[in-house]
Amino acid sequence: MTIRAALRRDTFAPQRRRMVERLAKAGLCDARVLAALETVPRHQLLPEALQVQAYTDTALPIGDGQTISAPGIVGLMTAALALRSEDRVLEIGTGSGYQSAVLSRLAAQVISVERLPGLAARARRSLDTLGVANVVVHLGDGSLGRPADAPFDAILVTAGAPAIPPPLLEQLAPGGRLVAPIGTREEQRLFRVRRTERGLVRENLGRCRFVDLVGANGWAA
Repeated sequence: MTIRAALRRDTFAPQRRRMVERLAKAGLCDARVLAALETVPRHQLLPEALQVQAYTDTALPIGDGQTISAPGIVGLMTAALALRSEDRVLEIGTGSGYQSAVLSRLAAQVISVERLPGLAARARRSLDTLGVANVVVHLGDGSLGRPADAPFDAILVTAGAPAIPPPLLEQLAPGGRLVAPIGTREEQRLFRVRRTERGLVRENLGRCRFVDLVGANGWAA
């Protein structure tokens, strides 16, 4: 079943439309990102008991100590990547597969790395159910990136780290954009890094809070 087919049977569509309208009023102005958020049925990527909360702008638990990010932060991070339809994206932290599905609507290919086997398997099943064919989920240490598939036009890190993992910067293509939450375990700042002809340019996009990026270039388990 494709995302389009799932939407035809989707009783949550009005709630999702209102969510997108709220995000637009709050300042998310990227039309392509808003359209992607309206297309992806977030409730289908949540445990059944939490589906009624799917279209609130809130992070929700998905098991294994992980969360599905709030739609607002998914929209902000996705917009910051400034994706083109031909881009190849590396996502660090597959989680529920929600961010992966949003990215899939905007880029040619998404390579996603998840360290928890149960989450990786559930995300792949969910993406298959939605008919998302351009996302590849790998099990591994996301802080190492995915050198076998590098370089990437865009890299999105969906977990907080004490610093940007050096392997991710090495795997960023010329002109590429990386977005990652960096800081302490209690609070991070969302940074965008662009690889330009003059070198790496870093921008602070504001406060955020994510679960830990665990790995060789992140936090210890």
